[in-house]
Amino acid sequence: MFVQRLEPVNGSLGLSALVAALPLVTVLVLLGAVRMKAHLAGPIGLGVAVLVARLAYGMPLGQTVSSAAQGALFGLFPILWIVVNALWVYRMTIRTRHFDILRRSFGRLSTDPRVQALVIAFCFGALLEALAGFGAPVAICSVMLVALGFDPVKAAVVSLVANTAPVAFGAMGTPVVTLAQVTGLPLDSVASVVGRQTPLLALVVPLVLVALVDGRRGLRETWVPALACGAAFAVVQFAASNYVSAQLADIGAALIGAAALVAVPRARRPAAEPVRAAVLTGVRSEDLDEEDPRPEVLRAYAPYALIVALFSLAQIPVVKDRLTAADRVVDWPFLNVAGPDGHPVGGNVFTLPLLSTGGTLVLIAGALTAVVLRVHARVAVREWLETVRELRFALLTVTSVLALAYVMNLSGQAATIGHSVAAAGAGLAFLSPVLGWFGVAVSGSDTSANALFGALQVTAAQQSGLSPELLAAANSSGGVLGKMISPQNLTIACAAVGLAGREGDLLRKVLPWSVGLLLVMCLVVYAQSTVVLSWMLP
Repeated sequence: MFVQRLEPVNGSLGLSALVAALPLVTVLVLLGAVRMKAHLAGPIGLGVAVLVARLAYGMPLGQTVSSAAQGALFGLFPILWIVVNALWVYRMTIRTRHFDILRRSFGRLSTDPRVQALVIAFCFGALLEALAGFGAPVAICSVMLVALGFDPVKAAVVSLVANTAPVAFGAMGTPVVTLAQVTGLPLDSVASVVGRQTPLLALVVPLVLVALVDGRRGLRETWVPALACGAAFAVVQFAASNYVSAQLADIGAALIGAAALVAVPRARRPAAEPVRAAVLTGVRSEDLDEEDPRPEVLRAYAPYALIVALFSLAQIPVVKDRLTAADRVVDWPFLNVAGPDGHPVGGNVFTLPLLSTGGTLVLIAGALTAVVLRVHARVAVREWLETVRELRFALLTVTSVLALAYVMNLSGQAATIGHSVAAAGAGLAFLSPVLGWFGVAVSGSDTSANALFGALQVTAAQQSGLSPELLAAANSSGGVLGKMISPQNLTIACAAVGLAGREGDLLRKVLPWSVGLLLVMCLVVYAQSTVVLSWMLP
């Protein structure tokens, strides 16, 4: 048995923490300063983590490699299993041109560009985040807004800022599932606290979006539908994450938020021509006035309806039990680790959710989508393989980052850093979201940031007397605000709207919003750690 040590370097917690931080520093420097691609920086950081675990912490090489393998497997299944299948569904809608029909349908919901931004970037973007995440909402929504006549820069900025509130529960709850996995906290407990933080963002972000689209006039004229949309989204996200399912939180919030938006009479009024002329400075797609047959419109919505229906069905207790019964729990080979207190850690066993994972449900929905959209089986399989090929660099990035996180957690590196950070005492509650924000800013993924810093946050909380659930949740909630400034998302946005090389321009426009909203989240988490807002916690 390998027993983790907190102070392996000269018996000093400070020196040990500096050495333990080397893998993270390596990745951050390679991404931020050297500007190396993430799929190259990740494996290099993993190599450094293995060396630190072996040389500084004395972890046997076999156990080090085994822990990295477990992290890589978790990155592949269930995380990337969800992403691949969700993007496969999207590719089929592109191939059959039903995505164009969906885009035109959204354009007809309202002629007001400020409302269109809310429908597409906030509501539909949240649904895409719920189903796929990992940059898909920014890419797809940016293209749709440009097709409606938005200036490319404005379309990209709006899509980036909108991709915040749903991120913690994106990709079928993958970030919070990962957070629960690496921290050992119950998923329901973590999701419950996150669901009492990110809904506050949902109240604010729609107001920010209409201000981005049309300045003070936009805020003055469309604050009612924006607030109705944000409030409905916030209420459903809170209720679903606390009382239904973390996997369904964003799906329900996106749908109800859109319904609340279009239900407001002011949202359906035609926008004044000066407003449209001021906002829609881009070139409007010529096919927007094309009429689509009603059956084809229904088919365009069918893939997302199927996914929602299958996930809802999977939450029925009887069905959920049957799916969970197929899970396989195995003793992970060549891994026998105990914490500093001598108790075995959770990584000694591994759960393989064969049917209950979101990726399998999306795969079933994809097969049904192929039938509904009349995609030949051979073509559907080819599209799935092409999706995997397109995601080959993302596959390497996510698996290497998760492998790095598992090596750091199981060797004791994360625990050392956590004990060192705990010296911040009560101030740790204020700084906790910043750590998550920083992690997402450099990795582009709330899932990766949770994998990297989740265990650290819990350890620091335990050492400082704060709630582990609160700080773990704060890591994810703060992280969602780093997504809009991550190089990965900025690159995706620029590529989608034809602004390659102008990532710096977008960064300057979204950075103030990212930092400002982060400050709000820091204050909220700090207040939740005191009597001021402690009543908000379960």
